[in-house]
Amino acid sequence: MTSDEADTGLLAPGWAGSPAASATGDRAYLQALLDAEAALTRAQAAKGLAPAGAATAVTEAADAGRFDVRSLAERARGGGNPVIPLVADLTKAVGEEFGPYVHRGATSQDIVDTAMMLVARRTLDLILDDLGRTERALARSAAGHRDTAMPGRTLTQHAVPTTFGLKAAGWRSLVLDARDRATPVRDSLPAQLGGAAGTLAAFTAYGADDPTALLTSFARETGLAAPPLPWHTLRTPIADLAGCLAFTAGALGKIAADVLTLSRTEIAEVAEGSGGGSSAMPHKANPVRSTLIAAAARRAPQLAATLYGSLAAEDERPAGAWHAEWEPLRDLLRLVGGAARDAADLTEGLRVHADVMRAHLDLTHGLVVSERLSAELAPVLGRARARELLTALARRTYAEGRSLGELLAEQPELKDVDLDELTDPARYTGSAGALTDRALERR
Repeated sequence: MTSDEADTGLLAPGWAGSPAASATGDRAYLQALLDAEAALTRAQAAKGLAPAGAATAVTEAADAGRFDVRSLAERARGGGNPVIPLVADLTKAVGEEFGPYVHRGATSQDIVDTAMMLVARRTLDLILDDLGRTERALARSAAGHRDTAMPGRTLTQHAVPTTFGLKAAGWRSLVLDARDRATPVRDSLPAQLGGAAGTLAAFTAYGADDPTALLTSFARETGLAAPPLPWHTLRTPIADLAGCLAFTAGALGKIAADVLTLSRTEIAEVAEGSGGGSSAMPHKANPVRSTLIAAAARRAPQLAATLYGSLAAEDERPAGAWHAEWEPLRDLLRLVGGAARDAADLTEGLRVHADVMRAHLDLTHGLVVSERLSAELAPVLGRARARELLTALARRTYAEGRSLGELLAEQPELKDVDLDELTDPARYTGSAGALTDRALERR
């Protein structure tokens, strides 16, 4: 078995093959660790703390393809993290002349934390791209179905009419909320450099007049933000990632939950553009994209909880707290990256069956507009009489299999009332159109 074969996602179809899968794989993490090491040497060279040749040598050697991922993983057990064996291998690769400048002054957590931020930033770029695709597809659906009437459902039952345009606009609003949370988190992810106990003391010993300037230079070399302080036990960046990723999974999960309901055989108001097959039932076209998104939404909160739990980290560098973050953070990035990919594919190919939606408005024999009738008939009949009549006719609609409009038309006291207008569900969608327009103004 090769190193790559251990990381293929056989039981994770939600993220397997996604851009996020490549961005969070073992080789991607290894490259991020190497990028952090190379950036550190370049930053020291820029401040006169290392020869320019060392910066060049370390940067050239910092190629993940030159290192054995499996060997590093197995040897990481000895020190509890992969940086210790990686520094040994990188030092050897750099050579005798410049090897002493590898990792100089840093601690393992500096490199691991910085690498996590690099992986997270790169993966968030991909997630945000797919959120953009999803948002644009939903904007088209909302505009195209602005006035497509459908049953509004509350507590699983028909309530009053709404429109698919408003539903799609609501989905889009959640996607934009996710984007607006993920973007500032991505842009603020910081490098980590503090040395053994977060004091930068070793860099002074190596000749730095102002080690805090080295921290800024290191951040610049990585492309990450410069933190005001080393954050070995100040885990705000991890908590921010947990929050925005869990929210994104939930926001996309809402879309999936609605599509799963509306695509049931008995409802069939929407359908995925290309459903998945069944191993036993050839007639099925399962809503696979929605299913995988829903699965991610169920897992994300628990992964985020582990990351939040690591906020309570003791001392200047803790035992176990930062170690506990590595796998759940990668899992979250992968889950959300896969869900964002699937959401983009789902919304771009979603089929909307407006005729079925309209037909379903009549399933309750006109009772879907009973709220309107109660309000409109009260001035004509009096409130008590209107309530009494509607209650009696509601029972008859089911008992006789006739529509509420038909029964109302038989009432002499309503001969001057425009019942066609009052009983048309498509004419009782309230401000759905205006709300859709208002939602689509958001950019």
